[in-house]
Order: sequence, then structure tokens, then C-alpha cells
Amino acid sequence: MLQKITQIFKVKELRDKILFILGILVVFRLAANIPVPGVNVEQLRQFFENNQFFGLLNMFSGGGLRNISIVMLGVGPYITASIIMQLLTMIVPRLEQIYKEEGEAGRQKFNMWTRWITVPLAALQTFGMISLFRSQGIFGSLTSLELGTIILTATAGTVFLMWLGELITEKNIGNGVSIIIFAGIVASLPTAISQTLVVWDPAKVFTYLGYAVFAVLVIAAVVFITEGQRNIPVSYAKRVRGNRVYGGTSTHLPLRVNQAGVIPIIFAMSIMLFPGMIANFFVQASNPTVANVANSINNIFKNQWFYGLAYFILVVLFTYFYTAVTFDPKNISENLQKQGGYVPGIRPGPATAEYLHKVLNRITLTGSLFLGSIAVLPFVVQGLTNIQTLSIGGTGLLIVVSVVIEIMKQIESQMIMRDYEGF
Repeated sequence: MLQKITQIFKVKELRDKILFILGILVVFRLAANIPVPGVNVEQLRQFFENNQFFGLLNMFSGGGLRNISIVMLGVGPYITASIIMQLLTMIVPRLEQIYKEEGEAGRQKFNMWTRWITVPLAALQTFGMISLFRSQGIFGSLTSLELGTIILTATAGTVFLMWLGELITEKNIGNGVSIIIFAGIVASLPTAISQTLVVWDPAKVFTYLGYAVFAVLVIAAVVFITEGQRNIPVSYAKRVRGNRVYGGTSTHLPLRVNQAGVIPIIFAMSIMLFPGMIANFFVQASNPTVANVANSINNIFKNQWFYGLAYFILVVLFTYFYTAVTFDPKNISENLQKQGGYVPGIRPGPATAEYLHKVLNRITLTGSLFLGSIAVLPFVVQGLTNIQTLSIGGTGLLIVVSVVIEIMKQIESQMIMRDYEGF
């Protein structure tokens, strides 16, 4: 491993890219520690200790929400905008045509619209967060000017992080948004470890050891599922053109067990946030019926059993949804047929599409159940071990492992490409 790291830093182009990304992450972490004024720090700390949902939300914000910093929302609104655009792609045929048929120009249009949607979403989510924090005593009374300034600042912070993420993506070493979330998760580890050491109880030494062993097993399972794939054999018929024979080769079509990555978990988190935020708008309503309904919704989402079950179901559903968006068996079947390829024992055309759809559904079931289990893992572990400071955050763990694997693969591909250029 040390030898590979040495080789990477010997290549000037790769070294410059890595140092640039590290510099961007330093800027992000500095921004995540600049708080907005008027925050009751003690009340804020108690709020996050007693609310695990917002602890998870803080993870997706990159750690900025716990400090109510100028980048308190992180890249959350951008992710929500991406969800909306993906849903609209399935509903509006013209959008699907732009995204799939117009090539790079179509994708640039799609990304531009996503960025525009991010701005009002960020403003709306900031207002919802501030309203919630005011009801919890975290903020005192705010004038209209102060509230407007905080909303404008947090919205600008989200746009700033969106820009930083795109700068990282341009370097072709991982996805910028994923790396920003990854940096927020990793940055919280020293604090979590120090808190665990402060409340260390020698009587629980075997619990801690079991916890560590379980963590290693979970990491191994995450890597195994993330890298797992089903290879569909594909053969190409021989074709004669002039005096040359083409085709006659065999290859495979890889179908990943976790085709959707961490996107379903991020989608589910964004959806789970909305009911509570909307309910908080009406908690202080003058109409007692509206206020009671809002309080009931808040209490339902504070119930760990309901939250865990709803979270699990949403992750499973979004896994199927995102897989259907990104992998089209009919399109793959048509492309294979055009190139003279076929799956042995399966007729080309609709029969191949049906076969791919059937196989994909089976392996997606495994992937979706795994993702759902990973999503609710922290609740289960904390219930069994009663360790509140260090949590095997299944979602965070999955993001960290996925991002590290993606970065390693992209760096390795760039190293191999450089070797080819040398030859």
C-alpha cells in the first residue's frame, strides 16, 4: 500500500489533483465551523444528543448542521433537487429525451436546471430549520432582517458547496458531492472517539470488544456487497466483411448487486425530512386542530420503531426506482442485438430484455434489503449495546467505503492510462 501511495505522489498530475481536492476539503471544513450568530450553544448540544434523526441529517450536511454554520444544509438541497429532476424524468417524456438522447449537451441542460431548483429549495429548507430551532429555544427572537440574512447566508453556503463539489468532480477522482459528505463523516470521528474515551466504563470492556468485532464484520459485508456483481455471458456472432472475419468472441455483462450505490439512502433521508419540517411550521398555529395534527406528526416521527420501519421501506423502494432509472434492460438488449451480440440460450430482442429484467430484479432484491438493513443498523446497535457516543453508522459506513473504493478505482485507472501512454 505504501508503495502504491509513493507511486501516486510521484506522478505530478495525480499529485496536483489530490492536493487540490485536499485544499478544497480544508476550505469546506473551515466553512462548516463558522456559525451564524444568535445560537444557544448548550441548547443546540442537548437537541442533537436527544435527536438521532438530526444526527443523521447532520452527517449528510457534512457536519455543518450541528454548528448551525454558514453551510448548515451542506449539499442536501442539491441532492433533493436531483431527486426531483430524476422523478420528473420518469414523468415527463421530453425531459427523458433531453437527458438520454441529446448527449453531453442534454446532460449539461439537466444539470443547469438542477442547480436552479437547488436555490429555492435551500432557502425553504433553511427557513424550516430556523423555525424548528426557534421552537426548541436554540435561537432567540430574530428580526425579519436577521432571519433574512441567515436564510441568504445558508443558501449561498449551499451554492458554494455545490460549486466546490463540481470542482472536485472535474478532477476525475471521485464524485464531488460524495467526497464532501465523506469529509463530514470522517471529520466527526475524532470527536466521537474522544467522547467514548471520556465515558469509558471498564465494566463494559467486552461490550466494546464485541462492538469492534461487529464493526469489522459490517465493513467486510459492505465491501463484499459493494463489489459483488452477477456476470451475464454474452457472445458475438461471426461476421464476414470482405476478407476479414469480425466477432466470434465471448464476454460478459456485469450486473452489480448494489447497482444504485448510496443514492437510495440519500433519497430516503431527504423524503423523511419533509413531513417533520412541514409539521414544525404549524406547531404554533392558532387553530388548535392544525396544531394538534402537527404535534401528532412530530410525535410519530420521533417514534424509533416507526422511523426505522419507514426508513427501511423507503430505502428498498428507492433502490428499485433508481436501478430502473439507470439500467434499462430493453435498451441494453437492443444495443446487443445491433452489435450482433446475444446471451447464450436466450433469443435476441424482447426475450433478452425480459431475461435481464428478471435477473436484475432478483439481485436488486438482495441489494435493496442490504441497503435497508445498513440504514437502520445504528438504531439496532445502540439498542443492543447502549453505546450512544460511538455508533456504527451503517449509512455513514456505506458512504465511506463506497467513496474510498470509487477513489481507489479512479486513481488506479489514471495510473494504468499513464502506463499505456508510456508504452
